[in-house]
Amino acid sequence: MYKNILIPIVYDPDTVPEAALDVARQLRDEGAQVTLLHVIEELPNYATSYVAIDYIEQSRQQVTARITEVAAMIEGGKPVVVHGHSARTILGYAEDNGVDCIIVSSHKPGVQDYFLGGTAARVVRYAQCAVHVIR
Repeated sequence: MYKNILIPIVYDPDTVPEAALDVARQLRDEGAQVTLLHVIEELPNYATSYVAIDYIEQSRQQVTARITEVAAMIEGGKPVVVHGHSARTILGYAEDNGVDCIIVSSHKPGVQDYFLGGTAARVVRYAQCAVHVIR
């Protein structure tokens, strides 16, 4: 079905990337590219004085190592780690790279999501391609 799939990956206890990989295996065409994207949120300027100088680089190395492992779990897997605002960066990456399907995980909404909106909601609302949401 799809030739260029994007799977945004978040590392928290509630996220299981295997579910998104299973969906990608079902939706992908032969020879499809499956990009696993992790967005490292920028720290506000006031917070940078409270973290170690090499914190960002250490975080990036750890995330890159983990996302590379996950990308190896699917044929055509490609790991990508970038900095930016999560929803805007996911949407921009999808548009810039000709993504035809985004597989995004969502959690059960809490009160904060009703007022602010979650990343998955923004991706669903503004993506220029198909979006498959996993709950």
